[in-house]
Order: sequence, then C-alpha cells, then structure tokens
Amino acid sequence: MATLNISLPDGMRKWVDIQVGDEYANASDYIRDLIRHDQRQREALKLALIEAEQSGRSTRKVSDIISNTNAKLEHG
Repeated sequence: MATLNISLPDGMRKWVDIQVGDEYANASDYIRDLIRHDQRQREALKLALIEAEQSGRSTRKVSDIISNTNAKLEHG
C-alpha cells in the first residue's frame, strides 16, 4: 500500500481526531472512507448525467421546474 503525507490546519486535524475516536481505527481509515464516499458520489453523478442526457429534452419550462422544486422543498 502506498503512503501519502498531507498537511492539515489545526481545526481540520482536530476534526479528523474526533472522527477517528468515534468511528474509525485511525486517520488512514477515515481518509480512505472519505475517498470511497467521494468516488461513489462522483460515479452516481456521472451515471445521473448520462441518464439525463439519454432521456431527451423536457417539454417543461424552466420556470415550471423551479416552481415545482420549490413546492417540494416547502412541503418536504
């Protein structure tokens, strides 16, 4: 396994230490989990963009989409 050294501001280092104490064995485990999470998010976004592109053009107006989204946000 490769080694990577990183520099963090004190506040970020404290955050890592808190996370390690709560859920992870060490800082490396925490960082690896963050990277895996980022990879999954990016892959999901990539797939969503491909799906959106393949779905074709919407017949809805942008203002209708915004109104619908705002209504959903207001009502949970």
